[in-house]
Amino acid sequence: MKKLIIAAAALAIALPMVSQASPQSDLKKFQSYYNKKFPGLKLSDYADGSYALNKTARSSWEAIMEFPPYEAELEKAEKAWNTPFKNGKTYASCFKNGGKGIAQNYPYWDAKKKMVKTIELEINECRKKNGEEPYKYKKGPLVLISAHLHVMAAGKKTNVTVPNDKAALKAYNDGKKFFFTKRGQLNFSCANCHYDSVGMGIQTANQTLSPAVGHTTHFPSYRHKWGKIGTIQRRYTGCNKNIRAKPQKAQSERYRNLQYFHTYLSNGIALNAPGVRP
Repeated sequence: MKKLIIAAAALAIALPMVSQASPQSDLKKFQSYYNKKFPGLKLSDYADGSYALNKTARSSWEAIMEFPPYEAELEKAEKAWNTPFKNGKTYASCFKNGGKGIAQNYPYWDAKKKMVKTIELEINECRKKNGEEPYKYKKGPLVLISAHLHVMAAGKKTNVTVPNDKAALKAYNDGKKFFFTKRGQLNFSCANCHYDSVGMGIQTANQTLSPAVGHTTHFPSYRHKWGKIGTIQRRYTGCNKNIRAKPQKAQSERYRNLQYFHTYLSNGIALNAPGVRP
């Protein structure tokens, strides 16, 4: 943690928060910034996160991926997806195209409900619609269903849209503001690590601060620290705790808006979830 503090303090060159900038210009700015910083990488490489930057860590990761530690969980996920509710219906009845090839479009702006909708939120809505109790959001059975939906969209390019709607743009900009706002006792923002200090090593030579672009493509992810698959919002919680800030509740408006902005930055990059991370 001390090395992380020193690294972030040394490179804390805050990107100006231009709330009036369009999502399209934000996307161009982020991807252009990383392209200049890492000229040897293609946009598609960012789906591999820090493993696209650290060759030593990448070799170990590639070896792990030959026999992914999440295989058993994916088998449980497929079984849970196909297991009927008490009313005889399955999760497929709640999603467009039976859930196949749709995860790349999440989160999305629900114009009727005036809110950002995540795939995890809609899984629980599906359960309640079919007379079942909702699951916890960050880990457990719901995460397995989310992972299965993402596996069914593997290779599909992230395609999150922000309509030209005042409320939708407000939600997007709220997520953007959260990304750049310093918080906690360490006074860090998401941007300090994943924009300003991206590519720097922390704690050990094999851990590298990853680019924000590409982050969401491999979530839900299996983390060695967790010993199981977890959501991107569980990772948000961990990051906030690391900087000694109070985390938001899972699927809170603030976290959904952050995920909306965060995922938009990966537009054009293919999904490869579940990933494997430290």
